Amino acid sequence: MNTGGIKQRFGVIGNCPSLDRAIFVAAQVAPTDLSVLILGESGTGKETMPRIVHQFSSRKHGKYIAVNCGAIPEGTIDSELFGHVKGAFTGASESRKGYFEEADGGTIFLDEVAELPMTTQVRLLRVLESGEFMKVGSSQTQKTDVRVVAATNVNFEEAFSKGKFREDLYYRLNQVPINMPPLRKRADDIHLLFRKFTTDFSEMHRMPPLSLNPDAIEVIENYPWPGNIRQLKHITEQMSVLEAERRVDAETILSYLPDNHRSRLPVRITTGSDGFEEGEAGTNEKKMLYNVLFDLKKELDDLKRVVLGIMENEGQISQEDKAAVQRAFSDADVPSNLPIVQDAVEVESSLSLIDSERELIIKALDKHKNKRKRAAAELGISERTLYRKIKEYDLK
Repeated sequence: MNTGGIKQRFGVIGNCPSLDRAIFVAAQVAPTDLSVLILGESGTGKETMPRIVHQFSSRKHGKYIAVNCGAIPEGTIDSELFGHVKGAFTGASESRKGYFEEADGGTIFLDEVAELPMTTQVRLLRVLESGEFMKVGSSQTQKTDVRVVAATNVNFEEAFSKGKFREDLYYRLNQVPINMPPLRKRADDIHLLFRKFTTDFSEMHRMPPLSLNPDAIEVIENYPWPGNIRQLKHITEQMSVLEAERRVDAETILSYLPDNHRSRLPVRITTGSDGFEEGEAGTNEKKMLYNVLFDLKKELDDLKRVVLGIMENEGQISQEDKAAVQRAFSDADVPSNLPIVQDAVEVESSLSLIDSERELIIKALDKHKNKRKRAAAELGISERTLYRKIKEYDLK
């Protein structure tokens, strides 16, 4: 199946294999009447998949109704979905059709389906299993023929354990799952999306489109985008309106990104007056990494002295053994004069910066008995930054 034609028709930007897979599954399942559950983080574009399902199905000439379940108050959601009869509740001056009656022969998209109250979930399960429902305030059963496509960003295992979502409804909705990839796993698509958005906004606001320097492209491709495509679109619009300079560099991009996610960007260390300059991940994180390395060297030196001292005290060490111990610690040693990396060479390590930072914070808090002011001073960061990091890493 040609996913390229589908992407062009529905305005989908990107060449990520997992995105192509999601589009392929949507088009393949469309001719059937199976229920579809679209899973993915907020802002990943889940709302596009139900439109593909509807347009490639035999119901494409029927109604397509999209319902945001999280935006409708709990007291009125049953009436909105299934309708009500006159006098069913205060203010019900006349009977009203619900979405399931209106969409008979078509498709309903239930966005944020996990936000439905438990009583509404029971009603929805009945519709899915038998095509039957009752209006609020009525005892008369009605039939409807509706294809249901649902979407959510909720972790269902957690929802089950908390009693917030019925397992039987989940399995009935999840006859065919479609997984939408987060933007951080679509690095090659990020610049494509940026160019599409800046072109759109230049036409909308009647100003030249933005372009990115190579260092700015690297920043957006490595930023985790917790708000996914929606966040990228909003930041692109902000820059399109506010930036007088239409050629954007990394520093400008960083000024629009939330601080609490910058530590996930690539670390770059360049020579400055004190050996450190500001890079994508920030000076503090780089200094913290260096502190980790210096602490490691100190601990290795202490351990070496202890081992040699024990062996000498017990009189069990020969010159050959002593040399072997020295060689073993030398192989694991950390250089005392750590070089500054020139020309912004990327620092690579088997341990992620996030893990190193988290462990260093835990160590500093333990050392100072959870006194944040002293821990922050040792880490070389502000107390406010430390507080934010504690919340970010969920440290108790």
